[in-house]
Amino acid sequence: MLRSFFVAALAVAFVAPAFASPDLKPIKRVEPEYPAEAVRAGTQGFVEVEFSVDAAGKVESVSVVNAQPARVFERSAVAAVKKWSFAPGGGRGKVRLDFAL
Repeated sequence: MLRSFFVAALAVAFVAPAFASPDLKPIKRVEPEYPAEAVRAGTQGFVEVEFSVDAAGKVESVSVVNAQPARVFERSAVAAVKKWSFAPGGGRGKVRLDFAL
C-alpha cells in the first residue's frame, strides 16, 4: 500500500506539460493527478486539450483534442485545466499534458 502511494506521488511529479498560447499568461496551474489504475498498469501517455478563458482569467470550457491511450488520462487532465487561472484578458489556449512514470 505504501509503495503504491509512493509510486503514484512520484508519477505526478513527472507529468510534463507543454503550454502553448502566447496571449494567455498563467497565474495558477494545478497539475493533473496520475490515475492509480494507470500507475498500477505502468501506462504512460498524453492528453491534448483546448480551452477558453473568460475576461476575468477563469477557464470557461475544456475539450479533449487528442489522447493516447484513449480513456485513461482525459478525466484527470480536464479536471486540472479547469482549475487553472490566467491574467485578465481572456482568450483560447491549447496544451499537451504528458503522463510519464
